Amino acid sequence: MTFQPNTARLEQANYRHLVLDVVWFGLGFVAINRFLPIFAIHVGATPTELGLITALPPLVVLLASFAGPAWRARYSSDVRAHYWPGMLYKASFLLPAFTPLLPLPWQPIWLILSVTLPAAPQALSMLLFFGIMRDSMSPSRLTHLLGQRSLWFCIVLAVGSLICGVWLERMPYPINYQIMFALSAIASMMSFFHVNAIRPIREAVPQHEQPKPHGRPWRSRGFRAVMLVTAGAHVTFTALVAVIPLYMVQRMHATEGFMALFGLVELGAGALMSLAAPWLVRRFGNRGMVALMMGGTALSALALALAPSLPFTLVGAALSGACWMSAAMIGVFGVFTERTPAGDVAYSTAYSQVSNLAAFVGPIIGSALVTGGLALLEVMLIGAAQRAGA
Repeated sequence: MTFQPNTARLEQANYRHLVLDVVWFGLGFVAINRFLPIFAIHVGATPTELGLITALPPLVVLLASFAGPAWRARYSSDVRAHYWPGMLYKASFLLPAFTPLLPLPWQPIWLILSVTLPAAPQALSMLLFFGIMRDSMSPSRLTHLLGQRSLWFCIVLAVGSLICGVWLERMPYPINYQIMFALSAIASMMSFFHVNAIRPIREAVPQHEQPKPHGRPWRSRGFRAVMLVTAGAHVTFTALVAVIPLYMVQRMHATEGFMALFGLVELGAGALMSLAAPWLVRRFGNRGMVALMMGGTALSALALALAPSLPFTLVGAALSGACWMSAAMIGVFGVFTERTPAGDVAYSTAYSQVSNLAAFVGPIIGSALVTGGLALLEVMLIGAAQRAGA
């Protein structure tokens, strides 16, 4: 590939679009990420159904990612290939708003479907977005961009969680959730607009002149290290993702308002840590930072399990946000970018498959422990031990 003229100006425009993308996406994602599990509890979802809401989307993403290379080959650039899957995924944020219109026994099933079916276009959009970021920014600016995206994502999620928590408590149910999901769909479509406006800073090479693929990722020693780090981090962290809302609501009697405060503390800590992420990468390297931050997530689960009352759970929220929402996520992607060749969609596909298989296995482990008869407190302690083992 060759650099286009006015590369600096084009790169700066891409930088702005990538930051605004994550701002709008965060505003839309807060409804799905923070309040969909609580909504599911309201409509009578069982622990198994809560686990499926968390676990099935990564499984569908894993399966759909096999179609990624064939889909990408139909288009001249990652941005063009991203258009339809990106639009379908972002528009799907509206689907949970239809839940109250269904008979009560079908509502948990619809919630499962509303997050599972969009996972197919999500798989393709995620896969292509890796290439979009790498082709739209120079390597020297990529780490700084990841830090800024993480910072703004945490800030927007924190503010959005607080606003949504107050809204949900003051407005009548279920119209409060329906309006929230409708607004989240509008915000996510704004995110799609900014991604679609990104342009690569290098001109594409004709198909017959492109270098041959770098071989199968699974045979690469560098990618096997990526696989180990990615799987270990995602399995152990996501094992408690579906358990924590259940623990907070059923054992600690948290309301939507407190969960909004919980999210504010978690994401505020994540925003602050994202500022320190570049220094941590320079000091410990990406892989060392992931190990350090996974130890912090173990402490967060332990703090939640041992909290004597709701206010003390905010310590666990702060540790979780600081260690996972920013630094661990930046570090995992950093390990991937430094140990795999750019421009080879096979590596992006394999990375997506590993992370999503891990994100499927983790919640299944957590829900299996709950349905197996263990108390929520015991599951939290086991989860803390798993994260420490990572």
